[in-house]
Amino acid sequence: MKLHQSKNMQTTIDIDDKLLNEAFALTNLTTQEELMNLALQELVRSRKKKNLLDLSGQIQFTPDFNYKDLRESRHVID
Repeated sequence: MKLHQSKNMQTTIDIDDKLLNEAFALTNLTTQEELMNLALQELVRSRKKKNLLDLSGQIQFTPDFNYKDLRESRHVID
């Protein structure tokens, strides 16, 4: 992929046509701008989720911690 950014913040990229068409078919979006924004949002969300999964087993809770009580108290606040 080639990336060129001009002074007015527009970006020109070369994207695989087959991949682009498949993405349009899966999303029902109509513009490349919408598709690129969605792709970037999903990439960021996916990476953040992965970073959280990397913490698995590294967080120690107190023996009396009850996550169900926490869930119930959140609904009361909402």
